[in-house]
Amino acid sequence: MSSEPWGRVDETGTVYVRTADGEKVVGSWQAGSPGEALAYFERKYEGLVVEIGLLERRVKTTDLSAKDAMTAIGHLREQVDEGHAVGDLAALGRRLDELVAAVESRREERKAARARQSEEARAAKEALVAEAEELSLSEQWRSAGERLRALVDTWKGLPRLDRKTDDELWHRFSQARSAFSKRRKSHFAALDAQREETRRRKEKLIAEAESLSDSRDWGPTAARYRELMREWKAAGRAQRDAEEDLWTRFRAAQDVFFQARSEAFVERDAEQRDNLARKEELAAEAEKLLPVTDLRAARSALRSINERWEAIGHVPREARAGIEGRLHAVERAVAEAEEAEWRRTNPEARARAEGLTGQLQDAVDRLREQVERARAAGNAAKAQKLEQELAGRQALLDQALKGLQEFGG
Repeated sequence: MSSEPWGRVDETGTVYVRTADGEKVVGSWQAGSPGEALAYFERKYEGLVVEIGLLERRVKTTDLSAKDAMTAIGHLREQVDEGHAVGDLAALGRRLDELVAAVESRREERKAARARQSEEARAAKEALVAEAEELSLSEQWRSAGERLRALVDTWKGLPRLDRKTDDELWHRFSQARSAFSKRRKSHFAALDAQREETRRRKEKLIAEAESLSDSRDWGPTAARYRELMREWKAAGRAQRDAEEDLWTRFRAAQDVFFQARSEAFVERDAEQRDNLARKEELAAEAEKLLPVTDLRAARSALRSINERWEAIGHVPREARAGIEGRLHAVERAVAEAEEAEWRRTNPEARARAEGLTGQLQDAVDRLREQVERARAAGNAAKAQKLEQELAGRQALLDQALKGLQEFGG
């Protein structure tokens, strides 16, 4: 009989393993020595040790599912329980028990992780729904549309939730996208209608602009073109493919008119510059009448100059005030000479001037006599007062005498 710490072989070749509950038959061996029998069943035990070790590593280091792990543990436990090996089977059982506990712990961890992942996914999807619902009210059509498409891609990358929750959130998300799409479609339909109306309004403006292009009524027509431009800008924009063509036609009609006006103004400016040269000659001729020595001749010459002046026509706007000012200065000088001549030859005015002068002379003579009497009487204060009054009357007399001289002395 052969014996080891964990088993023995009896005389009949029966192999036993020792356990806490006593010996158990693990098999029989007839082909060799008892030592070889024990070695064979010990190798089977070592095989179980290796398999359990491999399973322990898979549980710790891989994503082996709890279901597959428990199946493998059950298979190994059957082999251990059947006892067809010699070794510390109880130790193997304890390792399998620890492995079961590890798998259960890992199952709970994975369950908790899935719960956390599900909660995170639910929160993320709720955030996507909230943003989509906010974007559904936006009028930033391009940016909001691009963002909604990005949200769809983000949604597809998130884990699914339980069917009821996932379907409810997706329904809200989809409704928000549909509402935005409907509003955007309605907006652009209205915009298209508005742009079509703008196109029709601009066609009318073009028709009027074209009808005015041959006008030679420069001022009113240019003013109307400015009004048409204001109306054009206020009308807004037509469809993109039509706007450029409309503007080209509108601008072309204006260009015809303004080109013609420009050519006419060039011709007018040349004529006005010539008019200015002629009026400068007349102004110089008028200025030779100053100072006025022969009023009748000056009036006759000025009349002739004015007739020729009026026949010449317009001069450049910027020169108008200067050239007309020169002629007006001569006219004022002749008018002043006429006024002076009238005063000199007016009998009534001369008589009034002589009367006033006589009255002032009498007053001055009386005051001189009064001053002399006051001084003779030794009344210095009265004399001083009378002298002041005399000085005032004398000043008036001197002024009256000067005026009288204008009538010929």
